[in-house]
Amino acid sequence: MPYTERVIVRVIKDYCQQRGIKVEQRLDGWLVVLHGGGFKHFVYGYDIGLNSAVVHRIANDKSATAELLSAEGVACVPHTLFMNPKQFKYTPTAGNWAPMLALLAEHPSGVVLKPNEGTCGYLVAKATSELELEQAASAIFAVQQNLAIAPYLDIEREVRVVLLDRQPQVVYEKMRPTIAGDGERSVLELLRARLPLERLAVLLPALAQSGTALDAVLPQGQKLVLDWRHNLDLGAQPELLSDGPVRTASVELASRAAAAIGLRFGAVDVIFEQGAPRILEINSGVMMESLHGRYPDIVEAVYRAALDQVLAASARQN
Repeated sequence: MPYTERVIVRVIKDYCQQRGIKVEQRLDGWLVVLHGGGFKHFVYGYDIGLNSAVVHRIANDKSATAELLSAEGVACVPHTLFMNPKQFKYTPTAGNWAPMLALLAEHPSGVVLKPNEGTCGYLVAKATSELELEQAASAIFAVQQNLAIAPYLDIEREVRVVLLDRQPQVVYEKMRPTIAGDGERSVLELLRARLPLERLAVLLPALAQSGTALDAVLPQGQKLVLDWRHNLDLGAQPELLSDGPVRTASVELASRAAAAIGLRFGAVDVIFEQGAPRILEINSGVMMESLHGRYPDIVEAVYRAALDQVLAASARQN
């Protein structure tokens, strides 16, 4: 999708047009400049510019976020940082391999490797053996300066809370894609009937790694979760959460996490394991393309509320 067609860009243009604010798009729409009457503001990517530069860096650094949240007593998933060995000035002389193996031994169910500052599930991999660990680390280090390793958890639910000044703007659960058996066709036949080839090519290795028998015939109505990850870019679907204990617990913990790092506007991912909530990650950029496809009015209202705060901050400075 071209940057100029992103939802956030369209909302900014409409918002500013209604208020007589000029909008310029740079870097093919990745950088948006708002200005007029002594006012000037930048929106970079999905960062609308309400967070400080330091808060932005912390939120996008998975290991730094986990470190700070732990220090503040906020339940979170630990993320251990490993520097690319090419960054020899920052890599311990003993290297990365021994502590990586120690983490794998500590978590028999496996570990998850991911770029320390990545998004959208890019290069996220599960490792349950030394070979898988080495393959995942090599893939990330080939293109990234660092990676983070977290324990693999049997996540029951993953909830995203979008906050503005610690108040929830939208709360939704990421529902992983599933297929249902018909008692006749194999898992592979069901997948081929439902998914495009490019998606199938990505999914099959993950299913094989999980031990799923592709030739197995699922009983009528039995569901099979297609991916252990909850990323919307990998096929999960957003479902709004109504009032209830899950929403309440998610909002409360997300608000504490935002306060702990000084986040004003961002998206906080809360996971539930054995019924207990923990922070998985924090994003200072708020991307809602998938959510907009189902709830456009809500998404646009969230962005407009954030832009209201941008104008309010500018008015106070002037």
